[in-house]
Amino acid sequence: MMQILAAGLMGLALQPALAWTDKPVRILVPAPAGGTMDVLARVLAAELAAGIGQPVVVDNKPGAGGSIAVNTLLAAPADGQTIMVSANNVLTEIPLVMKTAFDPLKDVRAVGMFARADLVLVSAPNFPAPDLKALIAYVKANPGKVDFASYSTGTVSQYAGMILNRRAGLDMQHVPFAGSPPALAQLMGGQIPLMFDGVVSSLPYIHAGKIKPYAVASKKRSVHLPQVPTFGERGYPELDFSNWFSVLVSAKMSPALLDRISSAVLKAGAAPKVHARLLELGFEPAEALSPAQLEESLRLDFERNAAIVKAFDIRLN
Repeated sequence: MMQILAAGLMGLALQPALAWTDKPVRILVPAPAGGTMDVLARVLAAELAAGIGQPVVVDNKPGAGGSIAVNTLLAAPADGQTIMVSANNVLTEIPLVMKTAFDPLKDVRAVGMFARADLVLVSAPNFPAPDLKALIAYVKANPGKVDFASYSTGTVSQYAGMILNRRAGLDMQHVPFAGSPPALAQLMGGQIPLMFDGVVSSLPYIHAGKIKPYAVASKKRSVHLPQVPTFGERGYPELDFSNWFSVLVSAKMSPALLDRISSAVLKAGAAPKVHARLLELGFEPAEALSPAQLEESLRLDFERNAAIVKAFDIRLN
């Protein structure tokens, strides 16, 4: 009897300390397979699986600005078997211009931020400005003739251009695209001169000399572009936009289970090999914030973005 008990205790001791379940876990991703967010989710999934001792399977649910994935999450039991990996813009940008069946501040909780991605102003290779000061002077000298691209209407890539217009007295015209790749293709081809894009998608083309960076919309310089100043350094501190990535769960989840998942995600996100892979992909590892701190961050981002959308009357066509 003692041997059986000892064997049982040994088996318990070998269980991963942060396991919140003894069943496989499904991670929903609001993006197609093979994309940047999908790759990011799979990096985290592999580390989570090792940490909890259970398979973690990525389930891609693209479409409707992330709403399909969020609705799938909320339709599942709040038992930790179904979670989601997403950028915060699914909750803090898209619901401001697209009707959703969920309340982004009440129905969903962020439980573990593990990566960040900055925004950078880039230009076509032949754009006639060596730095941000010259860029602003050129646009002022050509009112209404310079376009800027965004990767979608109602996102920070549009917000940044509208705010720069107002703060610098410019008249750039907004041209929205369906994602970064088609916009970058036209930028590199010289069909459109400027774009606010994520560092993650722009970085390979910056390194290849196919597009030029001018300033990063962040409080501090990007570790990937240390030579590129921030907008704050050039007198535009309002231009402070980045997306962060976290695990999302239903707000109906019990606080105890939510905290256990948060601990497991933060541990996985802090793993050296995860950090290294994030940097390879163009992301930056994120600071460890509690669910309460993430909830406050989401609220502040949502309220700031709502004010921007209202001020510039931003809406989907």
